Amino acid sequence: MVKSATTASPDLGDEPQTEEELARLEAALEHAREQFTEQKLRFTELREQVFTEIAVTHGAIGAYDIIERLSDKGTRLAPISVYRSIDALMEAGVIHRLESKKTYFACRRHEHAGRKGRPIFLSCEECGSVQEVAAQSVFDTIMGLAQSTGFKPKVKFVEVSGICRDCEKKS
Repeated sequence: MVKSATTASPDLGDEPQTEEELARLEAALEHAREQFTEQKLRFTELREQVFTEIAVTHGAIGAYDIIERLSDKGTRLAPISVYRSIDALMEAGVIHRLESKKTYFACRRHEHAGRKGRPIFLSCEECGSVQEVAAQSVFDTIMGLAQSTGFKPKVKFVEVSGICRDCEKKS
């Protein structure tokens, strides 16, 4: 597996291992299909393959890791094809990019019905897992502080890196 020098190596998983993981993947795929349909975008076979590799990952994954995983399954692709699929998946809002690590993870907001506002991303430096946490107040604070100084922010996301609960218990 190709590993980025800037990321922890997450438990990338290959296929869902439990009924719960399989159900979670199926729900994520259904949500992705719905988002593409609502936005009148095509959820092509390649986009579905790329999304599936991202969604089964227990953390964020880089584009070249996706290419390698698809290659291991018999699908050889040029990097540009995967990057185009990633762009479409991001445009549809079904994946996010961790800017600091140049990796991607599946949006899980559909699993948390009723939560409003924008999320922040909590990225574990040990296992590579990523959590989305509703935090509209963080964005409101940033906007308020910026406006008070005449600054026009273009905040799209907030990433916080640290150690997750599971990794903290292990140490």
